[in-house]
Amino acid sequence: MFDVNNFLHEGSLSPALYWKGYPKYNFIGGHNDNDCIPVTQLKEAIEKVILKEGKTLAKYGLESGPQGYLPLRSFIVSKLKSRALIDCSEKETLIVSGSLQALDLVNQTFLKKGDTVIIEEENYGGTISRLKRLGINMVGVPLEKDGMDIDALKNILIDLKNKRIKPRYIYTIPTIQNPTGTIMSTEKRKILIALSNEYGIPIFEDDCYADLLWEGERPPAIKSYDKNGLVIYCGSFSKSIAPALRVGYLVANWDVLSRILPYKTDAGSGSLEQMVLAEFCENNFNNHVSLLSNELKKKSDVICGALDKYFGSTAEYIKPKGGIFIWVSLPDTIDTSRLYEIALKEGVAINPGSEWSINPNGKNKIRLCFGNPSTLEIDSGIKLLAEICKKEFGLPIQIANL
Repeated sequence: MFDVNNFLHEGSLSPALYWKGYPKYNFIGGHNDNDCIPVTQLKEAIEKVILKEGKTLAKYGLESGPQGYLPLRSFIVSKLKSRALIDCSEKETLIVSGSLQALDLVNQTFLKKGDTVIIEEENYGGTISRLKRLGINMVGVPLEKDGMDIDALKNILIDLKNKRIKPRYIYTIPTIQNPTGTIMSTEKRKILIALSNEYGIPIFEDDCYADLLWEGERPPAIKSYDKNGLVIYCGSFSKSIAPALRVGYLVANWDVLSRILPYKTDAGSGSLEQMVLAEFCENNFNNHVSLLSNELKKKSDVICGALDKYFGSTAEYIKPKGGIFIWVSLPDTIDTSRLYEIALKEGVAINPGSEWSINPNGKNKIRLCFGNPSTLEIDSGIKLLAEICKKEFGLPIQIANL
């Protein structure tokens, strides 16, 4: 029998586990609500666009070139203008296969082993794992209720400058931050872009969740204040339409985007998905996002209620104002990596905080995605999680209905 291990290089990634289906109570990943997928409208968009544009599938890039389907880029330009106050053009927009490819492309363009980047201390697990794999030095900025601690960021920038270290970029998720759900204030956004200009450091703005804000007014994107081309902006249709479509986008000045584009060597992201999205979004995007946000708000209320009911004061959190996840702090005596392992065996999947933080404070936190489970599954799953936690760690002391 061929032993593949004899042909792998040192440092190869661990083998994948064969997928055996989702757990009964799945609170991980970026999955969205099944019933909110606009199946009928997507079907109509497919039928319409395939007859109108189907023959262009004979060419890589359709008739739009390597940056993606032009009508979809035009919609993105219009959407960003009206929703995020970003003034950009189709030339400055690149369609990618989900935001993870956007992240990989930016990293390939800007980073090499040993480089330094500045990120928020609690952060998207995919960002942290990729930077670790590349051998990048991550310097974390603490988060406050209104986004990055700007004073801490200023001190970091001064310290790095004194050490003659030039960060390659500042990575931030300013609107519905992942995992904390915080929203950076407009004032801090303006200060951040000013610091970017002062120190000559690019900002990588990940705005993939911003369309799903249901409470308060969406602040202008940091990119909207960018006068010198220092902000690279990333967005996605994964959370607003459907994750499995795998369609995201990068926006940057052409002199920056022209250096990123050569690293996209996949002959183009899926063209049919782009065509369908362009057709669907032109007339349906705003109404769909409004309906989806309303449903997610209901689920947010349910998971907050379940945490209060079954965990009580053992669980602390900030009630979400948008998005699909909630960041929960448990007492220091609870190791959520251990809780994750035990809970998974009982059919409850959670994200342990250690995977979503670059400081030790993450070991007692969990990220719960409430986008996909039904309201009944949310309540039952949180109840079971509380029972597992009590059995293993003695907390919560009292669980409702038991």
